[in-house]
Amino acid sequence: MNQFFSALLAALVAMSLAPWKTAGIPDMHEAEAGPSSPAPQQVVVGEDPAVDDEATVRAVVEDFGHRLKNVSLLAPPEIVGASLREQYGGLVSPEFLERWQGDPSSAPGRLVSSPWPDRIEILAVTRTAEDAFEVQGEIIEKTSVDVEGGFTAKRAITLVVTRTAVGWRITDVTLGEYVWPGPVTYLNGEYGFVFSLPGSWKGYTTVTETWEGLPVGGGEPVETGPLIRIRHPEWREEAPRQDIPIMVLTVKQWEALQAGEFHIGAAPMGPTELGRNDQYVFALPARYNYAFPEGYEEVEEILQGKPLQPTKPIPAPPH
Repeated sequence: MNQFFSALLAALVAMSLAPWKTAGIPDMHEAEAGPSSPAPQQVVVGEDPAVDDEATVRAVVEDFGHRLKNVSLLAPPEIVGASLREQYGGLVSPEFLERWQGDPSSAPGRLVSSPWPDRIEILAVTRTAEDAFEVQGEIIEKTSVDVEGGFTAKRAITLVVTRTAVGWRITDVTLGEYVWPGPVTYLNGEYGFVFSLPGSWKGYTTVTETWEGLPVGGGEPVETGPLIRIRHPEWREEAPRQDIPIMVLTVKQWEALQAGEFHIGAAPMGPTELGRNDQYVFALPARYNYAFPEGYEEVEEILQGKPLQPTKPIPAPPH
């Protein structure tokens, strides 16, 4: 009889605990064992890893550009070495940083008190391998009197950014020559370029026309785009002078043109590239001066000085 009542009591106790276990409340043995391990956190990543990689590479280059002014290359060698390590250490690979420390003159940085390198303006980012990008840009040099968006000088820079064991790092840098704007400057913010002109062009005007791309074999235009003419202040209807014509093509249009998908004009050769940014290619039309109007020699001389410098396009404000 005692065994019967003992079994009945145990069954009643088990039944009374069942709802609590169903609700997730641990029994005494579970409480003594300690809390269970937390569930792993869900990691959210971007939909397109390639886009994430490019954004990270851009951030590395932009951070690097903002640090250039903090590295004075004319300081004593031991100070330059410490400054390079402090400012560039987390952005440049150790091997490349060691090369700069051995030869500081090959590193980008601040050469004089003014102007100083303000930033790197990225013009194009190209993936060259699964774990490497090439970034083309310009070091923008400024002084205290430069207005917003202005600059005193520019210097081309090409960077290779590679994925390493510790993240994306700059593994190579190529510096170009300094470019100083002329006394007269045409700035096009919509498409993103600056064109330097001699002082005699003060008071210039611009005329915007349209270029047309024709399919092979003829027919209706398949591509169009703006053609901007920078016009000398002495240009007259009765006595035209040579304009400086600049065609604006999207990168996609330029690639299609180079692939022979369409042609521009009747000349056997195509336009000549003057420069490009992420979105547009700027080109000189073929045989632009075929009539040899007055001033064509001056325009040829201006173009030989590579006066066009790409910049970032400024988005048009919403209507």
